[in-house]
Amino acid sequence: MKRLLVIDDEPFVRDALKRVLEEEELRVDVAADAETALVQLNRQHYDLVIVDIIMPGMDGVELLRRLRAEFPALRVIAISGGGNFELSGYGPDAVTTRAYLAAAANVGADAVLAKPFETAELEALIRPLLK
Repeated sequence: MKRLLVIDDEPFVRDALKRVLEEEELRVDVAADAETALVQLNRQHYDLVIVDIIMPGMDGVELLRRLRAEFPALRVIAISGGGNFELSGYGPDAVTTRAYLAAAANVGADAVLAKPFETAELEALIRPLLK
């Protein structure tokens, strides 16, 4: 059975992804931040990691850099809903979800997905990465 690690600071997202992915007969562990995830990755083999880009502490882009250095064969899907949650945060110089996901792809994510997403979209990315 394939094993996944979901890294997201939002408990609802972590729990929802865990439930949905376990229905696909995958073993799913979760981590609330990058530091916890690195500890788990050093203790357990994972076939795939799903990492949120916007997290407190070490962000997902920096975590991706570490993953590529420490676990180069690990498959990674980066997810993000962007970093600006207030309407006033969106302006000409605001960083968009697309920019966060592009940064993740540039440092080595195997796939990227913007939140919110449909379960089928995530499953379509996971299947080929686990083969």
